[in-house]
Amino acid sequence: MAEKKRLFLLDMDGTIYIDGQLFPQAIPFLERVRREGGDYLFLTNNSSRSVDAYVERLAGMGIQARPEDFLTSTDALIAHLRRLRAFQEQTFRCCYVMGTRSFFEQLRAAGVPVTDRLTPETDCLLAGFDRELTFQKIEDACILLGRGAAFFATNPDWACPTGYGYVPDCGSICEMLWRATGRRPDTVVGKPSPDMVYLAMERFGAKRAETVVIGDRLYTDIAAGANAGVDTALVLTGEARREDLPDSQWQPTWVLETIGDFFTRQEAAG
Repeated sequence: MAEKKRLFLLDMDGTIYIDGQLFPQAIPFLERVRREGGDYLFLTNNSSRSVDAYVERLAGMGIQARPEDFLTSTDALIAHLRRLRAFQEQTFRCCYVMGTRSFFEQLRAAGVPVTDRLTPETDCLLAGFDRELTFQKIEDACILLGRGAAFFATNPDWACPTGYGYVPDCGSICEMLWRATGRRPDTVVGKPSPDMVYLAMERFGAKRAETVVIGDRLYTDIAAGANAGVDTALVLTGEARREDLPDSQWQPTWVLETIGDFFTRQEAAG
């Protein structure tokens, strides 16, 4: 039941807004969560922007968010790298960043040894959603993977929604590299991995029964919630369509036309 939920883990692209256009139901939903004593955290697989950029972006849409209201796949990647013995012992010498400049700077600020140039010392590839992708980056990545470099990716999303349709996301970029090199990422840290959900619950001290993941993608948002053992709500304002459900491995707890229907649906059920 909705009254049991106190932590709402929200996707952004396709759930709260699309291509910079805020869905009209988003602000009333967020206000109600806070009014009823709950918390929400924006979980996004999009590694192309920093948290500060997301704060500014949402402010431009009328949502007054704070940096602590976000958890990105970049945050999850940094947390994952810090847990690895190879990074703790500085076995990896230098990591090539296949992503935006913002992604690069976030990794560097976190103490990850990064580069945007291929050198003999480069022995790790970190891939994210790259709105600044060039053929040079693709070629460098192929060389690295051919060398046997470690390979980490922020997320497996095939496409990122825009106002005119979709553009290739990190999953599509990794698929291209696999077709060229036969290498897939050693680890993908974003949704559908449960890591981001676990990090969020730890941050707020929330239990599984108190947590719900809301998003527009079956194979990332809904899968992440299912993998973490929490309830999920699929909204039909982004990538997924109702006709996708019968063939999906991942079934949401609830299916909503928009995020604004969450409380209405729960009240009707209860």
